[in-house]
Amino acid sequence: MLKAIINFYNPQKELKLKEYNSREYINKRWGVFAAAILGYSIYYVCRLSFSIVKKPIIDAHIFSESEVGIIGSALFFSYAIGKMVNGFIADRVNIRKFFATGLLASAVICSALGFTQNFVLFTFLWGLLGWFQSMGAAPCAVVISRWYNNAQRGTYYSLWSASHSLGKAITYWIIAFAVASFGWQWGFWSASIIGFVGVIIILLLMYDSPQSRGFAPIIQTVQQKTVGSFQKEVFKNKAVWILAFASALMYISRYALESWGVFYLETEKQYSNLQASSILSISAITGIFGTIVSGFVSDKFFKGSRNVPALIAGVLNIISLIIFLFFPKNMFLDSLSMAISGFAMGILITFVGGLMAVDIVPKQATGAALGLIGISSYIGAGLQDIISGYFIQKGKTTSLIGKVNYDFSQVAYLWLGAAIISVILVLFVWNSKTNE
Repeated sequence: MLKAIINFYNPQKELKLKEYNSREYINKRWGVFAAAILGYSIYYVCRLSFSIVKKPIIDAHIFSESEVGIIGSALFFSYAIGKMVNGFIADRVNIRKFFATGLLASAVICSALGFTQNFVLFTFLWGLLGWFQSMGAAPCAVVISRWYNNAQRGTYYSLWSASHSLGKAITYWIIAFAVASFGWQWGFWSASIIGFVGVIIILLLMYDSPQSRGFAPIIQTVQQKTVGSFQKEVFKNKAVWILAFASALMYISRYALESWGVFYLETEKQYSNLQASSILSISAITGIFGTIVSGFVSDKFFKGSRNVPALIAGVLNIISLIIFLFFPKNMFLDSLSMAISGFAMGILITFVGGLMAVDIVPKQATGAALGLIGISSYIGAGLQDIISGYFIQKGKTTSLIGKVNYDFSQVAYLWLGAAIISVILVLFVWNSKTNE
């Protein structure tokens, strides 16, 4: 089955390489990079749409808080497994076809979710969405490693990582507006429409590799090992495993805000849906800045080392969570906490969530490294959704006049504790060597 999938996306064919042409090559490379950023941003819109519709769905008594948590975890668990499997496949296939297929399927499923109110079917579809969503990140990392050399990798990987925040911004503005104006169903239908647009962008601009467009490699190398041999080395690398656990904990704090942040601000601090979405959208804006500067700064000022920037970002993330969770309602402070959180998380997603592992494995195993980090990260995110949903429903009380209140104290310590331990784990890979 795996071999059939690889052959479908990467059919063998003879290709006569033409002379390297810098201007044409650079134009094609910028197109590939634009497709990676825009395409993966839209991947994010599809899977973040559920965060916007949670409270309207709960208020309409379609699903309970625990059911919403279970639904959310279905995506994370299937996404986690898919990240591992599709990460290994991405090292071997045509990236353009693979990347476009995942987004096309995601758009179709989002469309179907708008028509669904059955818990079992909704959970199945949301879990299925997770599998196709997992076809997004690894292909982008692989295509960047194919089109950019080692000296450029940190800068362009971090620029691409801004797609996380760009996708959040689109979700918190466009999707939130659609839900507020037309109802929760349009949270999924608008994401679906944007998804179809993304597929067109990928097909027009994305190319698999320089060789696939007839360019000879800039540096000719002789490969002595198979791709499988390089991928096995990933599993033997202790530093990659430590980063995987650190990323899992970082993703607990990350998706605590992305999955429950709007709900928390609406229920605990009594903001409206649009106000809550607007506050969360600040993290998307500063996240773009964080991801853009992270790779450039580490490449230029830390000689490719990501450790110091990752430590600083981890501490900033902890501070932002303390302000967000333990300070009383204040529009300025809540907005400030999200500004800090977005900047810090942009760096952490770039480094702990991928680039630090990519740095220490062979290029031929980039997808495998992203797969291992990915499965750990989203297992953490999935467990977070289940546990958070349980604690939130457990802390729910109804007054005599029918007013619903929530106690977020237990879940707040879960989110903050995960962020603290993640920072500590990153310190254990301080001296890991970068792969050249």
